[in-house]
Amino acid sequence: MELLTLQHFSAHVNETFNAQLNDSEVPFVLVEARSVQGSPGAMREPFSLLFRNGSSFLFPQQTYVMRHPGLGEVGIFLVPVAREREGFLYQAVFN
Repeated sequence: MELLTLQHFSAHVNETFNAQLNDSEVPFVLVEARSVQGSPGAMREPFSLLFRNGSSFLFPQQTYVMRHPGLGEVGIFLVPVAREREGFLYQAVFN
């Protein structure tokens, strides 16, 4: 599998990624994709993704199999970072 980069995700901000949970899919909307400070000479530029889920249920920190029509299927480790009126925010950091 090819190494994922910020460019893979930046074109998909405000689009839905579906996480496979048991026998159902849960929608997460990518609300931000940005570069973060990293180590010189790294294999890729580090980046952060921020997803929103509108459920009142807080999903635990773990790797979720996420599906997107343009990117296919990818495992993303999500960490809950904030609660908003619209739901919870989850962050993924790639370094």
